Formats: sequence, C-alpha cells, structure tokens
Amino acid sequence: MPEGFNIGPLTIRFYGIILMAGALAGAWLASREARRRQMNSEFVWDALIWVLIGGIIGARLWHILTPPPSMVARGITTWYYLTHPLDAINIRAGGLGIPGAVIGGVAALYFYCRRKKMSIAPLLDIAAPGLALGQAIGRWGNFVNQELYGAPTDLPWAIYIDPAHRLPEFQDIAYYHPLFLYESLWNLANMFLLLWVGRRFADRLKTGDLFLVYLIVYPVGRFLLEFLRLDASQVANLNANQTLMAVIAVLSAGFLIWRHRRSRETQVQETT
Repeated sequence: MPEGFNIGPLTIRFYGIILMAGALAGAWLASREARRRQMNSEFVWDALIWVLIGGIIGARLWHILTPPPSMVARGITTWYYLTHPLDAINIRAGGLGIPGAVIGGVAALYFYCRRKKMSIAPLLDIAAPGLALGQAIGRWGNFVNQELYGAPTDLPWAIYIDPAHRLPEFQDIAYYHPLFLYESLWNLANMFLLLWVGRRFADRLKTGDLFLVYLIVYPVGRFLLEFLRLDASQVANLNANQTLMAVIAVLSAGFLIWRHRRSRETQVQETT
C-alpha cells in the first residue's frame, strides 16, 4: 500500500493528510457546538493553529519520552533523541503519541485563552466532541502506515500486515487485530456520547463536565485496548500509556463525582 505521493521533489504522505482531515473535522464540529451554545464560533478557527502546534509538540515529546520496545531494541531511546536533536524533531520519520497530543493541545488552548482573557473550561466542553471525532479520523493514518495493529488473530476482520512492518518476533504471522479500527470506533462512539450528554443533561452539567466525561471514556477504551498491543511503550516496567490512562480516568471520575456531590451538599445547606 502506498504511503503517499510526490509533487515534484515534495512527498505528500497520506498519514499527514488524514491527520489534518481529522483536525479540520474536529474544529468544524466544535464550531457547530459553539454556535449551538450561542457563542462566537470564530475562536475555534483562531485557536486551531495554537492547538495543532501544541498537539504536535506534545505528541512528539511523548514519543521521545516513551519510545516503544522495538525502537529501544534498535538503540533509539530517549537518550538517543536527547543527543541527536535533528532526529528528535524529525516527525516525518514517525513517532507521535496521542496522550502527548491531547496534553499539548490543551496546554496550547490554555495559553490561547490567557492571551484572549477567556475561560478555558467552556471551550474544553465545546472542543470535547470534536476532539473525539478528530481522533476517530486520525487513527486511519495508522492503517495507511500499517502500524498500531494488535495481537495476531484469525478473526474474519483481521488485517494483513506486510513483513516489513511486522515485529521481528512475529515475522511468520500475517494477520492481526486492527487495533487502530477498534480505537477509531471507540472514539466515534465517544463523540456521539458526548453530543448526547451535552444535550440530554444540559440543565445539570457544570462547566467543564463534558470534557471530564471525555477524560473518562477515552482513557477507559485506551486502557482496555492496550492489552492487545504488541509494542507498548514501557517506563519502569509499566505500560506507560495504559498506566497514564488509568490514572486520568480515575482522577477525572473522582473529580466529576466530587464536584456534583459538593454542589448537592451546598444546595441542601442553602435550603435548611
């Protein structure tokens, strides 16, 4: 499967096109949500470049700090990147981590809001469904690159992986779980859930709740899917992505429950 095409000396990769399509689709949905809430949707497009830059930087830093075992085995470690800065910034060679992209994007949005003297919480709620949509589309870039596949399987929907893209210990195995597809479908379901929750419980949601729901649902799905991943990044003998997802999901759920319980207690005190 071709990974891109050439326009003169310039190589255009399908992976990059798919990622940009996901970002634009997510921004479009966020702008619609802003209008539905009777807010100015122009900020979405103004903030998009900030979020894209922050997301790319965060995604690359996450990869540099948590390289997968297959790369570590070839000597491409965090220390290697720190001592080879040109390779560290060469994202065309691959290596972007979704957790870092989300963290970097949120950080960039925070600085954008500071500059514009805006509150970030409402913007995170508006962005949450679009973020899930962008991830659902972006994961298909992994299909083009024949990466993010799961454990070997003989299920009818298994995908064929070329020998060049297989891990050394799996060279004799051709078919694998389409892990990218599982995560894409989970993100799509998360988008619909967030849109439904935002409408069904509009009178009960606090500002920031919808983003907290995103921070529960996405990490739970990612945590479960990591069990199928063959080349999971390790830090201190722990699956880095899976551990982070577990921590984020638990903290977000705890904070969501706490803030609503506290609100109910305050209401009770005011009525007594």
